[in-house]
Amino acid sequence: MSPHSSFLIKLLTVALKLLIVVLVAWFIRDTLLKAWQQLGRQTWNWQPLWIISAGAIYLLGLLPAGLYWHYVLKVLGQQTQLKNTLRAYYIGHLGKYVPGKAMVVVLRAGLIRAPRVDTALATVSIFYETLTMMAVGAFLAAGILAVRLREERMFFWGAIALMIISGFPILPPVFRFLAQLAGIGKSNESTCANLSWPGYTSILAGLVCMSVSWILLAASLWATFRAMGVDNIGLFEHGPEYLAAVSLSMVAGFLSFIPAGFGVRDLILLELLVRLFAISDATATVASAMLRIIWLVSELIISAILYFVKTK
Repeated sequence: MSPHSSFLIKLLTVALKLLIVVLVAWFIRDTLLKAWQQLGRQTWNWQPLWIISAGAIYLLGLLPAGLYWHYVLKVLGQQTQLKNTLRAYYIGHLGKYVPGKAMVVVLRAGLIRAPRVDTALATVSIFYETLTMMAVGAFLAAGILAVRLREERMFFWGAIALMIISGFPILPPVFRFLAQLAGIGKSNESTCANLSWPGYTSILAGLVCMSVSWILLAASLWATFRAMGVDNIGLFEHGPEYLAAVSLSMVAGFLSFIPAGFGVRDLILLELLVRLFAISDATATVASAMLRIIWLVSELIISAILYFVKTK
């Protein structure tokens, strides 16, 4: 390759990275402005320490899911360090604010790229981890809503439908069939051999990891209420309600394919908060908007920190 061609490729690579950054920044700005507008002009007794706590709990809640993705990469035969996996996982969340969800895959697969990491298998692992999280979230929501909102079966059956949509592709036989249908590993024997995984053990591991994640995300919603000065809806007394509200709204938002589920996630969360906690529409609206802002700002902060972490 001539020096001129090499320089041109490097220039195009830099330009592409800058374009990705600009796209992500633009859609994050749009999401943040919409969420801020939802807060309206109502006055709340904001508690800064609880706002920070809600963000910290959210980031902690993502950790088990990131660890599960690392597990998936390892059993797929990919050699990557845990710090690199978690770095890619957290930064990759910014991609969900770009239409189509594809930017999540682009960011994660690009950041995890290494000589001993197959890009095709890395992409497969991202879909597998994400669908596992969505399936577990819908499963938990369905179980809780079947008891807590027995009179409103729409939410229960909606959770069941979402669980089937996200859970069916991760069943081992279905997963292998879909991977073959997509042509993954067709031209690489080692890649094809690694796709003999997953088994039902991986589903069990995902159930455990993702359940912990969802519980912590529910705790972040509780901390958001505390940040608003609402202290009469305790976490231990209403833990299942927090869990159902967060999980069902997030799963529905994800499967809507709208950037960050904006609108869909917020509407379902609002409706569930009103029904499960018997609070006003105004309180539920502010909680929903504030939760989105706290989570987005937390993602921006951790991504900015991790971006400058040196990787090998």
